[in-house]
Amino acid sequence: MAANTEAFSGGFSNPVFESQSVFRMVMDGMARPGTIRTVEQDAGQPDPLGSAAGAIALTLCDHDTPVWLSAGFSQSAVAEWIGFHSGAPITREKAEARFAFKEASSALSSFGLFSAGTQEYPDRSTTLVIEVEALGEGQELTLAGPGILHSTTAKVAGLPETFLRLWADNRTLFPRGIDVILTAGRHFLCLPRTTRING
Repeated sequence: MAANTEAFSGGFSNPVFESQSVFRMVMDGMARPGTIRTVEQDAGQPDPLGSAAGAIALTLCDHDTPVWLSAGFSQSAVAEWIGFHSGAPITREKAEARFAFKEASSALSSFGLFSAGTQEYPDRSTTLVIEVEALGEGQELTLAGPGILHSTTAKVAGLPETFLRLWADNRTLFPRGIDVILTAGRHFLCLPRTTRING
């Protein structure tokens, strides 16, 4: 019963305006990779989903976007919450997911299991939302590519050990490949597939 209560609670208090605001932040974040954004909107998401990840789920997921959840999320009220508030179907197949959410400290397997899109429709790929411990502190990454003048740095605490290797493999697929959003509490930064990363 507690899980059902959590699933039906929360959500944006003003869905149209709040989702528009978060959508603009995500689009701006994708246009300026590595820039930390702060979500002020309260999505009322259940644990262990963070505030930014919850707001992104409510904004980007709908009945046409299958969602994959890592074990910690799928075994909590998060799956029902996303389904109830967005209408998005939950899938166990990574290749079917348009959006995927991974909780902090869980293992990160190959990006190749997710959809990389096709040459004709590269936008039909998975966007992977990864919870980390913190943004603005921790491991320093040097970012370069479209949307970045020369280069910029981003600090991330709790980035999965395999991430940089998987990201390098992902970039070789361009224009195919997945996009990533790193979240920590109310903060997030975007890493479109065009971004080069050196740890």
